[in-house]
Amino acid sequence: MTNISPQQLSQWLADAARPKPLLLDVREPWEWEICRIANSIHVPMRTIPGRLAELQAAGPTVVICHHGGRSMQVAHFLEHQGFEQLFNLAGGVHGWSQTVDPDMPRY
Repeated sequence: MTNISPQQLSQWLADAARPKPLLLDVREPWEWEICRIANSIHVPMRTIPGRLAELQAAGPTVVICHHGGRSMQVAHFLEHQGFEQLFNLAGGVHGWSQTVDPDMPRY
């Protein structure tokens, strides 16, 4: 598992030559309703173990939460499940809203 900054993720997503990662948002539904990064999928942290079959262990996955703590826990869990290309969004959506998308609502 590797930490990735919001700026690094933004550059990755803008790079047409690079395969896009799965953006896995593990926040609670009420958080997801307030704000989200475009094209992310919502799988709350507590539901991850029961929904592993929906996720692909082969490609790059960026795990996202509010500040980066929960997503780091999920990334470590996924690593133990065989996921190899894992990234934790350092600073979470809060960091994204501060450095990449200042129009994103904050909570």
